Amino acid sequence: PAQAAVAKAIADAVEEGIIPKDKVDDWVVVCSVFVHPKASDYRKIYHYNYSATKLALKRAMARYPTLEKVFYDKDRAKHPMLGYRVPRLWRPPYLQISLDIPDLERTKKIIMQIPRSDRIIFEAGTPLIKRYGTKAISELREVAKDIFFIADLKTLDVGKVEVDVAYEETADGVIAAGLAPTETLDAFIYEAKRLGIYAAIDMLNVEDPIKKLKALRDFPDIVIIHRGIDEETGKTIGLELIQELRQAFRDKKFLIAVAGGIIPETAKEALEKGADIVVVGRYVTQSKDIERSVREFLELTPEMREDIDVYRVHVE
Repeated sequence: PAQAAVAKAIADAVEEGIIPKDKVDDWVVVCSVFVHPKASDYRKIYHYNYSATKLALKRAMARYPTLEKVFYDKDRAKHPMLGYRVPRLWRPPYLQISLDIPDLERTKKIIMQIPRSDRIIFEAGTPLIKRYGTKAISELREVAKDIFFIADLKTLDVGKVEVDVAYEETADGVIAAGLAPTETLDAFIYEAKRLGIYAAIDMLNVEDPIKKLKALRDFPDIVIIHRGIDEETGKTIGLELIQELRQAFRDKKFLIAVAGGIIPETAKEALEKGADIVVVGRYVTQSKDIERSVREFLELTPEMREDIDVYRVHVE
């Protein structure tokens, strides 16, 4: 029934003018079909495959979807057999929640209280990893299959090895310390990109982040900077580095994350100055109302607000 359905859909598409008649002898239609071994209703098998083939032909001839739609939906779609999404990060802004409490079960409970959003990144914090190892990431996947996980390894040596260990536990990204030797960071970035995961460099206590980045053989996907407070004026300092990085590396595609005592007010300031990711820890993880605390951040921009508790609506 599946073969018959595909053949009939193609023949009907020619008859109805979806496929030009003058192209019948020149074009080849390649159709991949899966039929579940337990499928027994021939009518349904025919019905579903005919409809799917006909729709695919109509869309192909209409040049649908556009590249813009493909780029937008490729990280939001969930394959029915895979059962979960594998998100990427090129649609900022994002809220990165640092899960640094060294208690796995408590961390799982925190995750379960966080509202669903395509704008959230989970960071497996250093204290959590030191206590449980990178296996903590796989454990947390039990309650957060669709979320982007980045492992804060604070790598200072043996860059390649640490990336491999985190990758084996399904980390989507890894973080190295900017204080590490250039050779270590080069190996770290190379291995992450070879494996198809994100390489992030944390510039905490690095005196000249731009000089450090220029010395690298390849560029990281994420640069993490830290805001501070001027003791005399009480004003935020450090965020000017966002634009300095943009100017210095205009030819590079990368994200800038801001960490350091982030609360909704300082997150708003960082986002306004060009940050792609705001990293928050205790404000969320030690809150008495975790859901409310997360929503405070997700309400900061129209883009983040739209993706709170997202429901996929079939409209096509």
